[in-house]
Amino acid sequence: MAHILVIGSGMAGLVAALRAARRHDVTIVTKDVLTAGSTAWAQGGIAAAVFPDDSAALHARDTLIAGAGLSDPAAVDVLCTEGPARVHDLVALGVAFDPAVGAVAPYNDVSDWARGLEAAHSVARVLHAGGDATGRVIETALAAAVREGRIRAREFARAVSLIVRDGAIAGAVVEGPNGVENVDADAVVLATGGNGRLYRHTTNPPVSTGDGVILAYAAGAAIADLEFVQFHPTVLSGGGLVSEAVRGEGATLLDAEGRRFMLDVDPRAELAPRDIVARAIARQMRAQDGQPVLLDATMLGAEVLAARFPTIDALVRATGVDWAREPVPVTPAAHYAMGGALTDMDGRTTVPGLFAVGETGSTGVHGANRLASNSLLEALVVGWRAGDTVGAAGSVAALPLPAPHAGRVESAPGELDTPVPVATAMAPDALANGSTAMTADRIRDRAWQALGLERTGDEVTELARELAAALPADDESRSLLPLARLTAAAALARTESRGAHYRHDFVDTDPTQRVRRVVVRPGGAATEWSRSADAALVAEEVPA
Repeated sequence: MAHILVIGSGMAGLVAALRAARRHDVTIVTKDVLTAGSTAWAQGGIAAAVFPDDSAALHARDTLIAGAGLSDPAAVDVLCTEGPARVHDLVALGVAFDPAVGAVAPYNDVSDWARGLEAAHSVARVLHAGGDATGRVIETALAAAVREGRIRAREFARAVSLIVRDGAIAGAVVEGPNGVENVDADAVVLATGGNGRLYRHTTNPPVSTGDGVILAYAAGAAIADLEFVQFHPTVLSGGGLVSEAVRGEGATLLDAEGRRFMLDVDPRAELAPRDIVARAIARQMRAQDGQPVLLDATMLGAEVLAARFPTIDALVRATGVDWAREPVPVTPAAHYAMGGALTDMDGRTTVPGLFAVGETGSTGVHGANRLASNSLLEALVVGWRAGDTVGAAGSVAALPLPAPHAGRVESAPGELDTPVPVATAMAPDALANGSTAMTADRIRDRAWQALGLERTGDEVTELARELAAALPADDESRSLLPLARLTAAAALARTESRGAHYRHDFVDTDPTQRVRRVVVRPGGAATEWSRSADAALVAEEVPA
């Protein structure tokens, strides 16, 4: 029986742990309580082609279009084909999706389930639970299943370094309430969530500092697509996400004068892909001297808003706004990272024995811009497959590293189902520090300025120079500083605008840059790097 170490406890990590525990000994290490990750913050829902008027092929088509030419068609096919069965598996684990109006208990058939429409979906296929608390409902059910099983969960602990022996992952250095220790494992699954805390304004919880990505990079794994960061269009000015599902139900966006401006931007108006809506809001805000735009949901009425969106209703009303009577001010904020450790749909990275799932990994499903509500589905599908694969015979084998390439890969525009080239690019060591102390808050401010919704080469170059000369000044910056370096390098390398990556100096999409670039740390694994200075000595004792 193998020992599997799962680092992180969001949906993807818990699913992987539950599946792996059928055959193996499993330990979960998580920075906070078991249910504290981004999953519990997910409001909108989970997209899957479960209804008779939908299909996996149609869902895949919508996903590929939203991905702006960079989604891996084979990965998308797996996601959309396996997604419906996995959704039914969630129901078996105790997740209760909201019933449609007029449905009669026990709501066992898909015809009994309510369905929502979100941006860039051609049909209403988004399932939700608890109104706007889908993630919390799913996370609660999964955590209960974990606690009922024989899985060990170590809360308020974190992996600060991975152990590499003979070129393969052999465990992790874990820092917890009782100090620092080496935890041996036959395989490690990184499920630490995204990196939204790289930005000053974000919808992500405090734990989303990109730890898993940097742990993978330090261990020699390939990192992909960090230039693609999705900014959610509608976040309350004082903080708090307003789900896209609100616009799916009919809410509209207004400028400071009360004019519906999205009709002039895209024929899909408020239901255009998120990158389009978010940039349109940012530009409108600049045109009105930085004032937020207004989300008008008054047409839905107080009863519908309270019943369908109880969490958001409470958030909005806590700001002093009765959104059943007046529009609510909103702005964009960093929301989701398409990039991460390069993986296949089983979660395998390019390092033997290392897996990455959920927002920590980059399967190629989301391409340059994630389709709304596909994140929970990807976490479910890939987490499930990783849990079935990890520890099995031959699972230690790594994903092959793409061929090196220092420049552009020539590629015709092609059809949506054309495979996307993946190439390894050259990049400096993101873990090499300078001498000027830089705090996490300073990194966040600079990332928001230079790596936000709209970028320019000059601004990103200036940021890259500043980051190269920097030294982590606090604990959080140990992850955020190398993460910012890698993101800046990726943003500079992509001299085009595509999906969530927009450059003022290269506003067009370049067909010759239809390629996913990955970077690997020069020299491979770095057992000397650690998120925690106190744990560095322990990490150094492990031979590479």
